Amino acid sequence: MRVTNKMIMKNAASNINTTKEVVNQRNKQMTSQKQIDRPSDDPVIAVRSLRLATTLSQVTQYYSKNIPDASSWLEVTETSLINIKDVMAKCRELSVMSPNDTYNEKDRKTMMTQLESLQEQIFAEGNADYANRTVFTGYRTNCNLTFTENEKETKYRIDQTLPVEDFIEEKRYYAGSVTVPTTETELQNNAISDISVHSYYRIRMNYDEITSLNKLRITNGNAADDSVFSLYDPADTQESQGVFTNDSTPITDENASTGYTLTIYENETDWAAADTTIDNPIIGGDKLVGDNQIIFIRETGDLIFGEEIAAKLKEQKSTISVQYDKIGFDKGELRPEYYYNCKKMRDPNAVGVTDATPINYTKFDEEGKPIYFDIEYTVAANQTIAINTEASEVFDSSIQRDITEMVDAVQNTIYAHNKIETIKSMMGESQFASDTDQEFLNKWLEAATKEKDFFEDNMQKLFSTELGKIDAYYATITLEITDLGCKRDSLDLTKNRVGDQQETVQSLQSKNDDIELSQIIIEYTAAYTAYQASLTAAGKLSESTLLNYI
Repeated sequence: MRVTNKMIMKNAASNINTTKEVVNQRNKQMTSQKQIDRPSDDPVIAVRSLRLATTLSQVTQYYSKNIPDASSWLEVTETSLINIKDVMAKCRELSVMSPNDTYNEKDRKTMMTQLESLQEQIFAEGNADYANRTVFTGYRTNCNLTFTENEKETKYRIDQTLPVEDFIEEKRYYAGSVTVPTTETELQNNAISDISVHSYYRIRMNYDEITSLNKLRITNGNAADDSVFSLYDPADTQESQGVFTNDSTPITDENASTGYTLTIYENETDWAAADTTIDNPIIGGDKLVGDNQIIFIRETGDLIFGEEIAAKLKEQKSTISVQYDKIGFDKGELRPEYYYNCKKMRDPNAVGVTDATPINYTKFDEEGKPIYFDIEYTVAANQTIAINTEASEVFDSSIQRDITEMVDAVQNTIYAHNKIETIKSMMGESQFASDTDQEFLNKWLEAATKEKDFFEDNMQKLFSTELGKIDAYYATITLEITDLGCKRDSLDLTKNRVGDQQETVQSLQSKNDDIELSQIIIEYTAAYTAYQASLTAAGKLSESTLLNYI
């Protein structure tokens, strides 16, 4: 085969270019310390690199963002619950220190102030937030758990289901009150109230100051007797639209065989005034409940049961379903939507007084099972964790209402002691110095002392009862804190595992993508030497021409 100079020069140029490309490639590898510059350099390495990069991105997201965010959320929740637990512990201390005769007025007022302060603090903790997201409100992290200001025009229609065996309790109701006379005429009119006490069973709504009771339905839990009783206003043809008005007219059971009646009073004073056996309306009557009677007090939200119906409801493990309207909520009260199926009927910012289009909130499904709004974080591949704790799992308005009753009990005792001091002061005044006035004052003092004894006894018994309730609340909160601790421990283990996984993926990616610097320097030097040699060889070829042989 004849080889021409042109062919030699062409091959030399091709060889120079080839070695130059190798030098360029090794130069890029030495600069980037990566095996490939583009996928076409090595498709296998490129595909593996993409997969490892995707995996590393996911693992880094878990390790650097998701897990720390979830851990911080759990920490905020745990801190808030620990604070609530501390508040309950202080309430327990006050319950153990139930005021007695050794307490003076200042001591009682101090205790009452402490209780009010603790009551306010409990649900302030319920508004705890992480990065401006409230931690106890489920999905509605942009809303507070409680009303942050008084909303006197806000109206909710609340559906509440109350298993009798869980909610029924015995409560003492006091009738009569000593009103200290201010004139001699009042002193001698013999209108001295005879304090009396009656114990009844009651179920307390989670709100007081109820505007209207719309429905009351009793369902028996006994499988052998699943009959349903529904109390309603006979004048109302549509039970679903019924509103039980406050006219003290007994409302009958639609199942006439039961003989149950419901009577509604605005407050306990109206209830006592309904006693027709009294001779002196100034003194007031007893607070009475018939055996088959149910009484509802709108002011306190108490459902009070007669002895026979209470026994039957407990025996049959009945469930009571009520629907009621409440207009007006105070600062610090819990919002109903986090606890019940309800409708927000009126917004305080709505124009006019008519009900706006209701906003429906659903907390329980048709079978009565609670609906949970879990916020889940993905903390590893195929692994999620629910980081939020809903307020309904830990506490409700019963804590607030229990403390309110404790405050009222202390307040009543303070009033009773003040009455005694006032009467004793009157006994030393000249205008009441006559034997007749002194005799009447002694009667008033005897009545006031009896009232004081009743209220002190009630306070000590109430504080003893509340001690058991507070222990139950304390145990519930402690259990939830323990659960959060378990979640945090699990999260720490996951973080360690994901951290190890991150290091493993980074190592695999480095082995796949990176190149040893010492190796690439050797390869670059060899390529550059070959390139220089090709240039030298080509240069020598250019020195020889055909004329050298002529």
